Amino acid sequence: MASTVRAQAPIGQRALLITTLAVPLTGWTVHALALHRKLSVARRDPLTGLLGRDGYTARARQTIDRYGDHVLVVLVDLDHFKQINDGPGGHAAGDRVLVATAQRLTAWAGSRGAVGRLGGDEFAAAARIAPARRALRLAQLTALLAQPVEVEDGVLVDVAASVGAASPEVIGTRDLSLLQRAADAAMYEGKHTGRPVIATTAHTTVPSINGRRAGRPGTAVRGRAA
Repeated sequence: MASTVRAQAPIGQRALLITTLAVPLTGWTVHALALHRKLSVARRDPLTGLLGRDGYTARARQTIDRYGDHVLVVLVDLDHFKQINDGPGGHAAGDRVLVATAQRLTAWAGSRGAVGRLGGDEFAAAARIAPARRALRLAQLTALLAQPVEVEDGVLVDVAASVGAASPEVIGTRDLSLLQRAADAAMYEGKHTGRPVIATTAHTTVPSINGRRAGRPGTAVRGRAA
């Protein structure tokens, strides 16, 4: 009988120890899951619902890794956006234009693409597009982004966007930072012209665009630009 009691005692102690350890572990798991959800939400732009800079960067790199030379990295900057913010509709009209731009870019990139708002009126996308269709798809995007946006009481606001793009095949790299640098330089080459520009290797050597390094990862979010 004594030996039976001695055999059961360690088992009970072990069970108590496991139960005691399980409580904080369970609590930590719940905390970790809650934190993960908060971080996932934080990676989204609250206005447009698009990925923020960090979330977009991670998703875009995955897209490039998966589709390689069949990816097109695109940067979009709205033209004369300050005039919309300063117009009769104010920032509410500006916000509506940003939301519409996000929706149009998302529809254009498709379910396999990555779309993000980098800050202010600057957007980015990495989409799977066959090399032979690049020019056509970029022309479609420019036309789509140039459609008037309905704001309050059915009022239409004219919008336009500058579009620059870069492909791993042409630039010779799958590094997202370099592709964004080239796309940014191409975008400013075609600024206010209404035509998209596909980057060449020459665009990777542009040291500065409007006083800032082109496509620099981690650049602080810029305010709404003109």
